[in-house]
Amino acid sequence: MSTNAQKRGFVSTLWDYLTTVDHKKIAHLYLIAGGFFFLVGGLEALFIRIQLLKPNNDFVSAGLFNEILTMHGTTMIFLAAMPLVFAFMNAIMPLQIGARDVAFPFLNALGFWLFLFGGIFLNLSWFFDGAPDAGWTSYASLSISSVGHGIDFYALGLQIAGLGTLIGGINFLVTIINMRAPGMTYMRMPLFSWTTFIVSALILFAFPPLTVGLFLMTFDRMFGANFFDASMGGNTIIWEHFFWIFGHPEVYILILPAFGIFSEIFAIFSRKRLFGYSSMVFATVLIGFLGFMVWAHHMFTTGLGPIANSIFAVATMAIAVPTGIKIFNWLFTMWGGSIKFTTPMLWAIAFIPSFIMGGVTGVMLGSAAQDYQYHDTYFVVAHFHYVIVGGVVFALFAGAHLYWPKMFGTMLNEVLGKITFVLFFVGFHMTFFIQHFLGLWGMPRRVFTYLPGQGFETSNVVSSMGAFLMAAGVIVLLINVIITSVKNEKVGNDPWGDGRTLEWALPSPPPYYNFKQLPLVRGLDAYWIEKMDGKKEMTPAEPLGDIHMPNNSFIPFLISLGLFIAAFGAMFHGDEGNTWGIPVLIFGLLFTLGSMFVRSIKDDHGYHIPKKELIDDNDKGAKA
Repeated sequence: MSTNAQKRGFVSTLWDYLTTVDHKKIAHLYLIAGGFFFLVGGLEALFIRIQLLKPNNDFVSAGLFNEILTMHGTTMIFLAAMPLVFAFMNAIMPLQIGARDVAFPFLNALGFWLFLFGGIFLNLSWFFDGAPDAGWTSYASLSISSVGHGIDFYALGLQIAGLGTLIGGINFLVTIINMRAPGMTYMRMPLFSWTTFIVSALILFAFPPLTVGLFLMTFDRMFGANFFDASMGGNTIIWEHFFWIFGHPEVYILILPAFGIFSEIFAIFSRKRLFGYSSMVFATVLIGFLGFMVWAHHMFTTGLGPIANSIFAVATMAIAVPTGIKIFNWLFTMWGGSIKFTTPMLWAIAFIPSFIMGGVTGVMLGSAAQDYQYHDTYFVVAHFHYVIVGGVVFALFAGAHLYWPKMFGTMLNEVLGKITFVLFFVGFHMTFFIQHFLGLWGMPRRVFTYLPGQGFETSNVVSSMGAFLMAAGVIVLLINVIITSVKNEKVGNDPWGDGRTLEWALPSPPPYYNFKQLPLVRGLDAYWIEKMDGKKEMTPAEPLGDIHMPNNSFIPFLISLGLFIAAFGAMFHGDEGNTWGIPVLIFGLLFTLGSMFVRSIKDDHGYHIPKKELIDDNDKGAKA
């Protein structure tokens, strides 16, 4: 197998991606799938804003509005933000720690295909009997009584997708623990790799409660169990505990990689080492730890009592401290630096005030007494979007521009990138800043319309206009991607000129084996140290020799497809007159188990790249 880029047909390229276990190609798959779902969630957001453009609007019905609202939140959190974060984790983390791949390449592919089939299953609800309509949190009192199969799509789709995420988190944990390059101690790891490490641990502990809650909901709806039915001895509030024990760490599962991306950007474009590296690492660990101690601040109004409310209010305030440490360290990194105002740096600088605003309103909501005023108003919607959009989405845009050359070997156009930034940044603040006031004026969240004369008209028009500006920014980004792909102008290993970490020492895009020889890491910002010594490549930690690589496999796709088929059988088995549900369920499970069995007995030892091919590649690269 040659590392040289070769022209291949569409079918062979498609087959390559369907069977790949290469973490860099899996990153491409996550980026494409997550980007698609981001566009779907964005369209749903536009429908919401069109409906609320004027009082008594009938653009969509009340029932359809509930479905759009539910699917917008569910899609953006589970099917857009999560996979896009995973795209950067897959693309960059193994390179940053000096690894040739992740610990379990087969499981890495399985994690992606489970996520994709779960996301497709969830969105097929639009074509079967209606989408879920109980809000993205799917509170049990609403979801248990929801008619149709919408909530069943929600429960089963998230189970399949969540299993993929859990597999991915375990894989990243093992990779970072076991596969760091010689000299890459924990306190020499780049911040993005550290955030990947902490996030993977959060996934390991946060997703099981969601899994349990979804199982119980599935049994309540499909098999007549009564876990959440208070009239039958169940407890509705338990669902909220299950959901938020997952749901609040989930916020940090999304925001910590964003912090990691911004940490890399501030260091690169300030031409300085990240200020207070050790304190940044410990702040990241502390955020991960405290993230599990704050979930009930979502439940201040459910009647937990003053003692529980006080404990969770204090924990919520406490988590602001490590976050504040990070903010000051980023500011001190820029202080006195030689700042380059590139597109990624603009996103990073804009992130700081935007995220601080989300944090300040978070502290307001973290006060139990005040929360009784803010709860279930547009103030909460504004806070949430300032954190998720002002934090995570800004980081995804920044990361896309920063790492595009490393992932694809081409640079996104800087002028178009800055146009995207201006449109999206202005549109974001137009959309959500005014919603703080709408909430304080008494506009409830999740309502599909409002009456004239309540004082909400002008603010909703401003908010909706902002949403269209954000959409325009996304369209410019898509145009940028298309133009860049068509031009296909290749760039070198360090296209920004000031790369500090190991990934910038590799060609763009990297060869499929990443490193010919594992690098020797001599300190923090390993590549920068080599550059300061006048070297253009990393010092190798081993002699050149044969490299062992895993074979591609179609089995991850088949395992996921079997669960996708089984989910349809499980969902429709109870319908009146249905005779095919149970056979389809059994077939799907047997299909998955059969694929797993084939994987178990197949004698797959991978293959070796001979030393001679590596030397030939080296010679060709030198001539180029």
